[in-house]
Amino acid sequence: MPLAPTPTSDRLSDYLAADAVVDHAHPSIRALADAMRPRGDDPAEAAKTAFLFVRDEVEHVIDAGDPRVTWRASDVLRERVGICHAKAHLLAALLRAQGIPAGFCYQELSALHGLNAVYLHGRWARLDARGNRTGAGGEFSLDEEKLAWPVDTARGERDHPEIHPAPAPVVVDFLMTAAPGPGWYEKGLPRSL
Repeated sequence: MPLAPTPTSDRLSDYLAADAVVDHAHPSIRALADAMRPRGDDPAEAAKTAFLFVRDEVEHVIDAGDPRVTWRASDVLRERVGICHAKAHLLAALLRAQGIPAGFCYQELSALHGLNAVYLHGRWARLDARGNRTGAGGEFSLDEEKLAWPVDTARGERDHPEIHPAPAPVVVDFLMTAAPGPGWYEKGLPRSL
């Protein structure tokens, strides 16, 4: 049974903030967020549209065999590629640009895996837009968690239920200093927070 997602801040405004990573005021992020806004302004529909875009239209670097490194949300959008963490940065930016609180969650699998949590209908739900090309099973669901990868505690894997307003510094530091090239993510991707 998954642990309940737990925000690390009591202020929803923290989950709407922009910074150097989640740069949701960037013109390209704003334009796409505006284009994604559904008729009637249903925030759940807006969240689902953003999720599906990031999951299906932004390649995961491992699946694509892509040597590029992206970390800033607007760069992920421009390049249409990123590792799970970068894709989570873009999803948070697209949601926040529409006034939907979004945060960051992590799983310790073979390496640290990044995903999001979204606040809708008075509660938090975790979403994993990693991409489903290599057997991952991330689906949009506000009722039942459908993440890309199940945690296998027998293998020492760990689920972190905390919802952080900003991406983990260890992740941002790694992405900002990683050198592009084949398999760049194998050279120091954090294994834990």
